[in-house]
This record gives sequence, C-alpha cells and structure tokens, in this order.
Amino acid sequence: AAQIDQYEIRYQFVKKKGYVRLVTNFGNLNLELYCDKVPRTCDNFIQLCHRGYYDNCRFHRLIKNFMLQGGDPTGTGKGGESAFGKCFDDEFCKLYSHEGRGVLSMANHGPNTNKSQFFITFRSCKYLDKKHTIFGRLVGGMDVLNRIETIKTDPNTDRPLEDIIIQKTMIFVDPYKEAEVLIENERKQDAERQQRQSSSMKKKDDAPKKLRKGVGAFINLNAIHNNDDNEDESIPKNKIFKPKSTFGDFKNW
Repeated sequence: AAQIDQYEIRYQFVKKKGYVRLVTNFGNLNLELYCDKVPRTCDNFIQLCHRGYYDNCRFHRLIKNFMLQGGDPTGTGKGGESAFGKCFDDEFCKLYSHEGRGVLSMANHGPNTNKSQFFITFRSCKYLDKKHTIFGRLVGGMDVLNRIETIKTDPNTDRPLEDIIIQKTMIFVDPYKEAEVLIENERKQDAERQQRQSSSMKKKDDAPKKLRKGVGAFINLNAIHNNDDNEDESIPKNKIFKPKSTFGDFKNW
C-alpha cells in the first residue's frame, strides 16, 4: 500500500506527455504517451523501456486493417509482466478513443489485467473503447507502420511470417523523472521551512521570561538573593578588632 501511495503522489506532479521511440528492423516508430492523463499505464510502459524489457522483442500478432500487437518477450502472446510485478487496473480517459490509425493501447485478457503487451491500430476500432486502455499514439513513422502492415501472416495464428523486432527503445521525454526532481525539491523546501520554524520556536524559548511588572520585569530577584546568600557564606565577615593603644609604653618613642 505504501508503494502504491508513493506512485500516486508522484503522478500528481506529472503534467506533460512522454516521448519514446521503438527502433525496429523496419524503421522507427515514434510514440507520444499520455502521461498526464493516463499516468499509471504510461509509467508502466516507460519503466519497462528503461529496463530494456522490450529489447529484441517480436511483434507476435498482426491483423491487417486491425492492429499490430507486441510487448511479450516470450513471443507467444501469453507472457509478459508489468513494471509493478502484477496486473494493474484499466485507466479509461474519455478524451481518447480507438479512432484512426496509430492509436497505442494496452492488450489484456479481461478487465484490469494489464501487464506489458500493447498494440497499435491500423484503423478505427471504437468498439474497444472502455475495454482497452489507450495511452498514446504514433507521431512519427507512419510509413514504417504502413510497410509492416503489408507483411504476410499465418492465417491460423496471425503471426507474421517475417520477424518484426523491437531492437531497442529510446526515451526522449520522461515526465516521471522530472516529477521526482520536483518532489525532491518540495521535500527540501519543506525541510527548510520546518528548520526555520524550529529555530524560531527555539529563539522564543530562549528569550528572557517576564517575572513581574515594571523596570525589573526580567530580573529574577530570588536568584539574586540566593547569590547574596552564597556570597555571605563564601566571603568571611570582617572581624572586629579592639584598638590597641600605642601609648601603652614608651619603647618606640
């Protein structure tokens, strides 16, 4: 629960979109990620990219006029893990729809079963709205996607007969790293504020306390009397000497 809370706090500081490139053996697919609107799903994707999770991963499913699916390192369509170590919930945003070519969305096997697999649309499929989480779109490399769509597939499995491989991923903008910097700055400022408040309270505690009204308001007379008593004990009183007559005899005369 503490980890989830930590994620939620970080997402409050994510105010912009992310940008990632999938470098494939057919060319580059540049993706814009809706981190500001779909923070957990985009965080999952970017974390996996940071870890190199998608490196050398094959797109295992291709259906012409529908979509291209990948994100499973086993290449079977049955594998893959999320960056959080377990399935995470859907994030449906009414701003986005499976409309047009190049929509980036999560593959799943039912509600709230998101892990690592994703797909890119070849055409509109709005019937997938509120069933699959849309978290980005293709903003560069449409010609690459067009070329990939022409690859022949096994009619029984929809597996491409030619390998389509994500050779590596490149992260250009990571709003989550920026959010961590903002959070750290907030923590430092908060610590400084607490330090100033603590110093201010200490100064108040160290200030002389008012003991009475008037000129001697801040003078502790009891302490002075005690000091006087101590001084009386430590300083011997003058002895009274009886005067001796210098005229007792006439020796010094």
